[in-house]
Amino acid sequence: MTTAMESIKVVTGAGPVGATVATQLAEAGHRVRLLTRSGSGPIHPLIERLRVDVSHPAQLRSATEGASAVFHCIHGSKYTAKAWRDELPRAERTVLEAAAEVGAVVVFPESLYSYSSPENVMAEHSPRLARYGKRGVRTMLLAARAASHTRTVSVVASDFFGPHVHTAHAGDRMVPLILAGKRIQVLGRAGVLHSFTYVPDLAAAMIRAADTPEAWDRVLHAPTLPALTQRELADAFAEAAGTPTPALGAVPSWIIKAAGIVSPPMRELAELLYQFQRPFIMDSTASEELLDLAPTPLDIATQATIRWWRKQS
Repeated sequence: MTTAMESIKVVTGAGPVGATVATQLAEAGHRVRLLTRSGSGPIHPLIERLRVDVSHPAQLRSATEGASAVFHCIHGSKYTAKAWRDELPRAERTVLEAAAEVGAVVVFPESLYSYSSPENVMAEHSPRLARYGKRGVRTMLLAARAASHTRTVSVVASDFFGPHVHTAHAGDRMVPLILAGKRIQVLGRAGVLHSFTYVPDLAAAMIRAADTPEAWDRVLHAPTLPALTQRELADAFAEAAGTPTPALGAVPSWIIKAAGIVSPPMRELAELLYQFQRPFIMDSTASEELLDLAPTPLDIATQATIRWWRKQS
């Protein structure tokens, strides 16, 4: 009989989440199949990097043979509601069907976009009924997972930071500027509380959830530190880097909205400005208790992030 450690774990996508999940699994001794169209991803003796188009059922069925868990970490090709509607539901259906054939649980990283009352602290029991744009797509995906006969877990995170996180509010828009001694321009209001999730904590929660039957067919929250302001997070990065406190300004929301009239990317960004105009806070207490995990302390997380960015440069 194949043991849990001997079973195969499949990871789709080698972005910040997929790469981190694959690496943590391999470091724990699991055999990992990492599926991307390019065959890219972290190098490790236990990671088998395969060129697979996960939207192709035959390719995916072959790649998931013998798997006990699938970590589906692929996002849309563009940051638009249209791209998400066109691509994500079909890809998730294909993954769910392939996983069902081998009896694997599918674990998804998820966002806070679907929460319909984000002005309140968002906990696992909070309503997720957002209807329009990218937020509505996330609601639709969660509903499809809940209706599927395949076992699933959706692990919600807030804005990312950490190693491998490039395009993010607390990624290339903040960390390399701090290291270069440059001024930072954040969105919304710099002094408003906002939850930030350390990507290794999200990956650890996804892995633990796959091995926790009590977590299946639920929406959980990744262990996340108490909310910080963007100013406080920038200061924490500067302290970890040993650099001066960075100069920080905020881009007024009206500028983003005005630019969105003629710029589709800015229009997509403007849709989610609410997250930075008032407190945007998630509570992960219940999930931390269920999974027996805790968020990485801020000083350790920021130091690891700074080390990674310095290696890139």
